[in-house]
Amino acid sequence: MTTVSPSRLPADKLLDWYDRHARRLPWRVGPEDRRLGVVPDPYRVWLSEVMLQQTTVAAVKDYFEKFTRLWPSVEALAEAPEEDVMKAWAGLGYYSRARNLKKCAETVAADHGGRFPETEAELQKLPGIGPYTAAAIATIAFDSHAAVVDGNVERVLTRLFRIETPLPEAKPGIKSRMAELTPEARPGDFAQAVMDLGATICTPKRPACALCPWRETCAVQSSVLAETLPRKAPKKEKPTRYGAAFVAVDAASGAVLLRRRPPKGLLGGMTEVPGTDWSEGFADETALDQAPFPGDWRRTPGEVKHTFTHFHLRLAVYRADLTGDPAPDGSWWSEPHVLADEALPTVMRKVVAAALSREDPTKKK
Repeated sequence: MTTVSPSRLPADKLLDWYDRHARRLPWRVGPEDRRLGVVPDPYRVWLSEVMLQQTTVAAVKDYFEKFTRLWPSVEALAEAPEEDVMKAWAGLGYYSRARNLKKCAETVAADHGGRFPETEAELQKLPGIGPYTAAAIATIAFDSHAAVVDGNVERVLTRLFRIETPLPEAKPGIKSRMAELTPEARPGDFAQAVMDLGATICTPKRPACALCPWRETCAVQSSVLAETLPRKAPKKEKPTRYGAAFVAVDAASGAVLLRRRPPKGLLGGMTEVPGTDWSEGFADETALDQAPFPGDWRRTPGEVKHTFTHFHLRLAVYRADLTGDPAPDGSWWSEPHVLADEALPTVMRKVVAAALSREDPTKKK
């Protein structure tokens, strides 16, 4: 690892660049507004940071605007029915985040008078807030001096200091470097500036080193090595699980039979069509034996493929057309005009689309 003194990397140079080139994001108070005295809303900072975990800015924008339109304050979110929150989150993935979002809002409203704590330590006591999110909220919302390290920051700093140790082993060293670089003045803007630098200049492929405000002191600028950093330890191969999903359709109305998953576990609290357990040893020839009720179940062509964090999933999809059958206990018929608003995770949207043999019917027009 090449040593570059933080004193040779003045925060002012990056902040000057940020003042001119900061991204306009719906949750951000930009540098011009900050100079006019506008302060960030901790609720919006927290909400955006939770949504951005494992997700891109492009994917989050619409969800963020929907949430803040429905629930403009943490108190409003705390009072919202959990089912409505899960519906609004559907499609964004990592659904435990939505459950913790609701719990956190309730805690802030009930135990903190609707005000987020200002320190990393106190923030980490809230549901769903880990070290990174606590640092981000403390720094961006309250201008506390904390080291904020996301994927963009990791990329910038591993190149800046030529840190060739693979991730995740390199993480503590990267955080230490970020703490050294973060200035006492404008630490929130500085954290966002490093993020923006990684998102727009120090990109994974073909970084625009000639435009970088830190190019003079970057250890690998304009070299082939830049695109190889950060290095990552080899990933373990994901196992593949198999199962079957059963889509019952009311022949008269086109309604689809749905039910809710248990509140805990994978996709907890989300909506689904009936189905089997998912396992590596699932036997396809036994699928119909596990149908939720007798019917003329017909397998649709192909299969639904989906990937979760720790495994791949392949589902056989069966459809049955029913007439006037009541919904079993714990289930309901979802009419076509409300299907788009159900709390269906992406894998279930794929299943319903496959069974209906048309474009994803859960997408709003």
